[in-house]
Amino acid sequence: MASGVRKLSLVERIVSYIILTAFSLFALYPILVVFSISLRPGDRLLSKSLALIPKDYTFQTYVDLFVNQPFLRWMLNSLVVSISVTFFAVVLAATAGYAFSRFKFRGRDASMIGLITTQMFPVTMLLLPLFIIMIRLGFYDTYWGLIIAYSATALPFTVWQMKGYYDTIPYSLEEAATIDGANQFTAFYKIILPLALPALAITSLFSFMTAWSEYLVAAVLIQDKDLFTLPLGLKMFSSNMEVAWGLYSAGAIVVSIPVVVLFLSLSRWLISGLTLGSVKA
Repeated sequence: MASGVRKLSLVERIVSYIILTAFSLFALYPILVVFSISLRPGDRLLSKSLALIPKDYTFQTYVDLFVNQPFLRWMLNSLVVSISVTFFAVVLAATAGYAFSRFKFRGRDASMIGLITTQMFPVTMLLLPLFIIMIRLGFYDTYWGLIIAYSATALPFTVWQMKGYYDTIPYSLEEAATIDGANQFTAFYKIILPLALPALAITSLFSFMTAWSEYLVAAVLIQDKDLFTLPLGLKMFSSNMEVAWGLYSAGAIVVSIPVVVLFLSLSRWLISGLTLGSVKA
């Protein structure tokens, strides 16, 4: 019986590879240009040479970044905030999404609509309310202020995403566990959560990136330079009169590394998330 899937011819595959390669190069070129700028001596932004690696390249900007600038402090601040936001977002999204998926309670639909409605408003509309709330809570200019703000902005999407994934897991698995003597929490912890690992991986990645690269909220809630995160710190390399392009570019390259590493480490879960949990009993 025919599978219904037509195999691509040699010419079609070659054309596909050429198109994919062209798009990949188009996406990678800006990153390579930034890396090239970070290797140029001084703060040269423009160059007549088309070489990505300049002839007089130097890694001095990277040395200055770690030795002469408080870059490590900014990175530590970003790691503390991002890891905390990821933890709280994963825990709350995993439990809240399960509750919305499995339980019927008054106000359930209205709560779900309210959650997704918050995604319609830009972050700039939330700056003033967040500023006032954090001052009244005593969390202004603290780690906790950023953690709470970032967690609140990440949760609407992650709760919906987890709820949708739980909906694809057959409820009969929990019924079978209940028959075997497991309670609701045991069934959730030992059966449902392992099946939801792909969704948890996506939630973790989204939450981490939300906190790692955000600038506007941090600029409003943080004034103490000792608490600056990486986006706030990198902004210090630019002023009205000049921009330290070498340091700025080197910092941008280093900042992107943790996100790339996290994405690669979670890639197998991200890929499997397209298929796992979709099999119905």
